[in-house]
Amino acid sequence: MMYAFGDQNDEQLDESVRVLDEIVTDYIIETCHTAAKAAEVSGRTKLKGDDFKYAIRKDEVATGRVKELAVADKTIKSERKNFDDTEGRVGLERGGRKRKKEEAGSEIGSLKKEGEGKGKGKGKEVASQIAGDEELGDQDDIDEGEDA
Repeated sequence: MMYAFGDQNDEQLDESVRVLDEIVTDYIIETCHTAAKAAEVSGRTKLKGDDFKYAIRKDEVATGRVKELAVADKTIKSERKNFDDTEGRVGLERGGRKRKKEEAGSEIGSLKKEGEGKGKGKGKEVASQIAGDEELGDQDDIDEGEDA
């Protein structure tokens, strides 16, 4: 903080740092007490931003800075609403993994219906159907290559 106000030395005196710390701490405590009294007068136990605005109302510099930060906060919030954060996130919508598992489970369930039951060899029938589909696709590729 001392550097921000023009102190050019790399090392400050310990006494200077202690005094500045005491001043800042007292200011923060007094501001919080004033804000708490404003909230109490309003009949609330929780502090709001308006209570702090009331506490610093006589300090024009601090009031101006608070207004400036409030405007910046509103601007940032409105820009976030306008910003399209879904760009580049295809398939990563909320609950995507769970939904993909459910879809995979429904596909497996439909294949099991074709095989019927739990007996020996029933699963092999479904697996051969899946493998048959893949082999058919490979044969189409080979046939197309022979015609060319």
